[in-house]
Amino acid sequence: MKYFLVEKQAGITHVKINRPEKANALHQQCWEEMQAIFEELSDDEATRVIILSGEGKHFTAGIDLSLLMSVQSLQAVSCEGRKREKLRAMIKDLQAPIKAIDHCRKPVIAAIHNACVGAGVDIISACDMRYCTQDAYFSIKEIDMGMVADLGTLQRLPKVIAPGFAAEMAFTGRKVFGREAEAKGMVNHCYENKEAMMEKVTEIARLIASKSPLSIRGTKEMLQYTRDHSVEEGLNYMAIWNASMLLSNDLLEAFQASIEKRKGHFDD
Repeated sequence: MKYFLVEKQAGITHVKINRPEKANALHQQCWEEMQAIFEELSDDEATRVIILSGEGKHFTAGIDLSLLMSVQSLQAVSCEGRKREKLRAMIKDLQAPIKAIDHCRKPVIAAIHNACVGAGVDIISACDMRYCTQDAYFSIKEIDMGMVADLGTLQRLPKVIAPGFAAEMAFTGRKVFGREAEAKGMVNHCYENKEAMMEKVTEIARLIASKSPLSIRGTKEMLQYTRDHSVEEGLNYMAIWNASMLLSNDLLEAFQASIEKRKGHFDD
């Protein structure tokens, strides 16, 4: 990978956006790499939890303007119907890498510092947990570009924070800084600096990695299913899941470890 750094250690995979000279703005190659990484990690048995962060000064400045300008190439298509069909396909292609984060079977922890703008908010809305620094700021910047955010923020963020606050962010495009983001529930916790944030996020990742991987994957699936379904539907699916997965080696090991007052040791 050229625009992402991927580091694996003891069940934790750290994925870093690595285009610091461009404020980690995401061009076409970035989107392609990000999708490939999260699709691969979803099935990687050695990965139990993922941390997503940005190298350099910012988390990400969002979509690279060169990618947005590529829409101009559609002007060469003379048929309006075919032009719109191609534009729809282009938008769906840009949605796919963020879907890969959302659909990844492993918990994804976003560690955010400084700018998290536009597509950055799309990305962190698809993560399972979010932590940030005091200097972090979040902005649904699309409104200032004469656009409607189209990669998932408007669909996912209102299920993370109060819909009214999500609407305020979307309508105004204003910057929401770390402490306010914490107060509004947009992030789990806000830290003084990146070093303190990464220390704590890594500690949380280690704790998750120490649990039964089968149970962690099941918990993520249940949380996401509940997000998109009624309580009754969620309970029914939960019963089906546990009827299928409950009687595992992990369950026996967890019981034995509890009896022996030791940490459990689980297969990948």
